[in-house]
Amino acid sequence: MAVGTTFPEVLAAARAGAAWAFEVLYRDLAPSVTGYLRLHGALEPDDLASESFIGLFTSLSTFDGDEGALRAWVFTIAHRRLVDDWRRRSRRPQVRGSDADLLGAIPGGDVEEDALAALGSVAVHELCAALPDDQRAAILMRIVGDLSLEQVADAMDRSVGAVKALQRRGLLTLRSELERTGVPL
Repeated sequence: MAVGTTFPEVLAAARAGAAWAFEVLYRDLAPSVTGYLRLHGALEPDDLASESFIGLFTSLSTFDGDEGALRAWVFTIAHRRLVDDWRRRSRRPQVRGSDADLLGAIPGGDVEEDALAALGSVAVHELCAALPDDQRAAILMRIVGDLSLEQVADAMDRSVGAVKALQRRGLLTLRSELERTGVPL
C-alpha cells in the first residue's frame, strides 16, 4: 500500500476512480500475477496480466472483502484468463520464437549476471513445465500468489482436499526431478 494509506482507503479510492489507487493495487499485485502467468508458459504473460487487471478494475464495485480476498480474486481472474488463452491457442496454434526470444528481451550491463539469471530462469521454467497444468497452477498460486488453500480451491473450482493433493503430488514431482538432476535440497 502507499505510505500512510490502508487497504480500505485504497479500495474506496479505486472504486471512486482514483488513478493513484489503481496504480497502488497494480504495483502491489502485478509482479506476482505476471510471474504466475509466465511460469505457466503464457505466450504473452504481460498481456494476460493486463487483461486480468482490466477485469478486476471494471468489476471492482462488486468486490466485497479484505486485501487477501482481493489478491485471491485477481489470481482467480488471471487463472481464468490463462485457461481461456490455452483454449484459444489450442484452436489456433502459434509459432513462437523471435530474435528477442533468442537474444534476450532485456539488455544488460553485466554479461555474467545476465547469463546466470537466464540459466536460473530456464531451470525454473523447465521444472514448472514438467508438472501437469493443475499441479503447476496449485503450486504457483500457493507460492507465487501467496494464496491460502481455500483461495486456491476457489480459483481452480476444486475442493481444498483436491488442491492439497495436487500440491503434494507436484512438490513430490519437483523433489524427485531435483534429486534426479543432482540439485542439493
